[in-house]
Amino acid sequence: MRRWLLFPLLSACLLAMWLLLNQTVAVGHLLLGAALALCIPWTMRAVQPSKSRLRRPGTIIRLFFIVLGDIIRSNAAVAWIILSPGQRGRTSNFVNIPLELRNPYGLAVLACIITATPGTLWVGFDSATGVVTVHILDLIDENAWLDIIKGRYERLLLEIFE
Repeated sequence: MRRWLLFPLLSACLLAMWLLLNQTVAVGHLLLGAALALCIPWTMRAVQPSKSRLRRPGTIIRLFFIVLGDIIRSNAAVAWIILSPGQRGRTSNFVNIPLELRNPYGLAVLACIITATPGTLWVGFDSATGVVTVHILDLIDENAWLDIIKGRYERLLLEIFE
């Protein structure tokens, strides 16, 4: 059974979604939905990344609280920038940051952290060179952002995923 249904929960959800979107349980839609629910998980197998083992649960908790604090501080900073438009000398720009992190799960978490923090946005990642491009709303010191992303986030993610 597992050979035909690679991801049973995904197949069930796909069938249910198909029937809900078409708002019918007619035999034709049921058969077409079942065919899609059986075929789509086979294509998912090709793009499924390898399993990763999380290490150091204490580091995960520490990273969570660091990110939470950074998000709160960034919310206040972005609100201040928006509410006080008269300040001059503020520039937004792109910063290229070389990373040592290569684990796909670690990179995904880093992308979520950077994008969830107001005022920053993960723009792209070059897997050949390991350089991530980040857009910073209020760029004052490029080296400070290098230290934040490499020293605060990447260092902890390397402990967790590598």
